[in-house]
Parts: sequence; structure tokens; C-alpha cells
Amino acid sequence: MAGHIAFIGLGNMGSGMAANLVKAGHGVSAFDLSEAALAAAVASGSQRAASVSEAVKGAAVVVTMLPAGKHVRGVYAEEVFAAADSNPILIDCSTIDVASARAVAAQAEGHGLAMVDAPVSGGIAAASGGTLTFMVGGPAEAFARAEPILAKMGKAVIHAGDAGAGQAAKICNNMLLGASMVATCEAFVMAQKLGLDPQTFFDISSKASGQSWSMTSYCPVPGPVPTAPSNRDYEGGFAAALMLKDMKLAMEAAAAVDASVPMGAAAESLYQAFANLGGAGKDFSAIIKLLDGSWRS
Repeated sequence: MAGHIAFIGLGNMGSGMAANLVKAGHGVSAFDLSEAALAAAVASGSQRAASVSEAVKGAAVVVTMLPAGKHVRGVYAEEVFAAADSNPILIDCSTIDVASARAVAAQAEGHGLAMVDAPVSGGIAAASGGTLTFMVGGPAEAFARAEPILAKMGKAVIHAGDAGAGQAAKICNNMLLGASMVATCEAFVMAQKLGLDPQTFFDISSKASGQSWSMTSYCPVPGPVPTAPSNRDYEGGFAAALMLKDMKLAMEAAAAVDASVPMGAAAESLYQAFANLGGAGKDFSAIIKLLDGSWRS
């Protein structure tokens, strides 16, 4: 399958992304350590690869969607660079620390390969629906090669700057999201304690200066936004554990550049407390249950 796309990492996000590349007419050679994830990808039209190296051999594009920086560093250093024999464009869609993104990009350059970091925003539904937003870091020439591929998986592909800029944009955005969700939850809890009906408060605040994505798209109380995870007992959204991961990446990045992030730090500590109490698997908006005292692990 010469000129195919190698897709490494078929979790909740990667599976939908790979399926959309198949739908767009690309041949996809997929690999994941999970047999169940790999079987699901094959059922969606990807070709099974026995290893990262097998998937990458002959590929025109390599897309990775991996859990953390150590996995990205290892997969590229130990397998991708050695197997990349067709000058592919390398696209890492994982959400990782900026330092790892820049280090792997520098290694790619040393191997004569073009690479971008392209973390995503939008969640599982957007990954399946092909409506992700990609924040892309890397040289302009590499972005030009990656953009048509990313466009098959998302609604917006934005060049954020040089290597690591995509990761920087992602963690800044998610720090803002995490903190705004905590503030939104606090406001709803206080409103109810002051005797305001949640729907009434939503109707007012969603049209006033306090409105935010956390309120209008992901309302943490059941009812006002029917598609929000709050209507499904906070299942099937963006897990609090993943938000905590992103908040920790943001805190690490802030410390590295001496940025003052008191609101981000406070939000990170709250998500950590929620995870410690058994909330890691719930949607991150479920932190409202920690704030109103109703959480029971």
C-alpha cells in the first residue's frame, strides 16, 4: 500500500480520526497496542499493521495520537524515524508537553523529515464527526503538507507558529477551559443557593457578560443544554482525568517560563482533588458535584 497514511494510536480520539481518513478515500495502515482498538479500526476500513514499523514503511503520511510525551518520544526515536523510507510528513496529534514536541521535531529535522505538532480540540464526538480544530506548530512548508490531511479530520486547521506552538496553544486553551468550567460550576451552585432556578439563571447568564463555552455548550447542570454530559450522569464527555493531565501540562509550562497562573493553579488543584475522590472517569463538568457537596465516589 505505497503512499498510504500510517496511523499510530487508535484510542477514543484516534479511532474516529483514522475512520475519517478512510472515508476521505485514503489508504490507512493502522497500529495500536490494543487488539480491540486495532480490530475496530480494521472494521472501519483501515488495514491492520503488525507494528509501528510495518505501518510506517512506504507511508506518505504518518499520524500519531499517543497518551503522553514519553510515548511520542519513544515511538518516533525507536521506530518511526528508522522505518520512514518515503519522506513522509510526520503529524503528531497527541497532547504533550512543549519540550517533548520540540525535541521530537528537532530529531525529525536531523533525519531530514518534516514534522508538525497538531493537537486537537473538540472531543470524541468531533473526532468521529470530522469537526476537530487542529492547532499546528512547525515550519510553514511542513504545515502546507500537513494541512490537506488534517482538513479531512477537522473543521479548522490553524498554523500557530514554529515547532511546539501547537502544543502551547492547546494547553493554554485547555487551562482556560478548565478554569472557566470551575467558575461556571461555582456560579450555578451559588445561584441555586440564592434561590435562582438553574434554567432561569442559564437563560440570563448565557445571554449576558458571564457567558462562556463552558456554559452555553457544556452546561454543568442537567437541562439547559440537552447534549451536555450533565444530562447523562456526566458520562461520555471529556474525562476529568484528561482535563487534569492538560492542567498539569499547563502548570509545567507556566513554571518553565515563569508565567503567573493563579486561577489555573487553583483549578488544577480542584481537578486533582476530584480525581483523588474517584471522579477521574466522569466528564470534567462533574466537578460541580464536588463544589455542591453531592459527589459520592
